[in-house]
Amino acid sequence: MTSRPAPFDELDRKIVTALMANARTSFAEIGAAVGLSSTAVKRRVDRLRETGVITGFTATVRPSALGWRTEAYVEVYCEGAAPPRRLAEVVRNHPEIAAAMTVTGGADALLHVRARDVEHFEEVLERIRQEPFIRKTISVMVLSHLLPDSPEAGVSQPAPEGAADVR
Repeated sequence: MTSRPAPFDELDRKIVTALMANARTSFAEIGAAVGLSSTAVKRRVDRLRETGVITGFTATVRPSALGWRTEAYVEVYCEGAAPPRRLAEVVRNHPEIAAAMTVTGGADALLHVRARDVEHFEEVLERIRQEPFIRKTISVMVLSHLLPDSPEAGVSQPAPEGAADVR
């Protein structure tokens, strides 16, 4: 017998929207807003977690409070066809990389990098460029966030131990 995923209905969408706005909202508060009991909301949240719709709950923090004062996006251009699996291995070795994705266009990947200052960013960039299959990088420094409440404007993990000591 094949199990089918439970449908994602309008109530689920409202619950997810409420949790995305504030993951600390109680099930009772969400239930009052969507017309369900707190128990029914909890059951739905549990199902959404089990099916992978909700993947976790995090706190978003001002990056400078954690030591990240410089931010940039880096386009990565590879020699030949670097498989995404290999790129993923590389970016995991750099705790300053907040996000990484393969992209369409001229670049092979786009990295979102946070560093304590420009000097630290330059050191991170040099470490990335040492990978033998990376042909070139193009960096764009972030000056300000036009949407300061967006997830990209905050961070969900602190600077790694020793990040301030990388030299």
